[in-house]
Amino acid sequence: SFREPARRALPSVVHIYTTQKVKPQRHPLFDDPIFRHFFGERQESEPQRNSGLGSGVIVSANGYVLTNYHVVERADQIEVALNDGRALPARVVGSDPETDLAVLQLFAEKGRELKLPAITLGSMDNVVVGDVVLAIGNPFGVGQTVTMGIVSALGRSHLGINTFENFIQTDAAINPGNSGGALVDSRGHLVGINTAICSRAGGSLGVGFAVPVSTVCN
Repeated sequence: SFREPARRALPSVVHIYTTQKVKPQRHPLFDDPIFRHFFGERQESEPQRNSGLGSGVIVSANGYVLTNYHVVERADQIEVALNDGRALPARVVGSDPETDLAVLQLFAEKGRELKLPAITLGSMDNVVVGDVVLAIGNPFGVGQTVTMGIVSALGRSHLGINTFENFIQTDAAINPGNSGGALVDSRGHLVGINTAICSRAGGSLGVGFAVPVSTVCN
């Protein structure tokens, strides 16, 4: 059973919810004076809001969370749901689009101090092809989920996903919503941040990629 590594890692994996204001495109006819003469002035439409979801990993007890840059890119509001049911606001305090990584800072509820369960970082020196790994995240927004697989390959590059690529490949099921979640070893230590999948239909086909913890620590 892999209940122990899952038990250790689960409290450190969070769900990330984002919203983004999107201004509707104005039709060119609204700028035509003849059109306005016959149909009158039209009020600007209210901005719409797009929502997104992803996952993240608590890497510091005082409220720092690691995730993918594409999860929070252009987000106007970010809310992070913790494993204990709390939901806290967050802001981006660091980002690196070249490796698709971002760091969020969580804000404590008024009058309370943040003491969060930070994950233990692993070492890529101990990761080899064939090792068992667990992928933890929030696939399709259904809630926290653990899937199991092995390390299928190391050092994957030339995939056209990021500028700098050195991915861990795994067959642990990774789906939309898992982005930014944890890939942990059989001790529950973080070895990667789940980032992308190779899929024709959008779901897991057993070819997933994670940014290794060595890139995170650099």
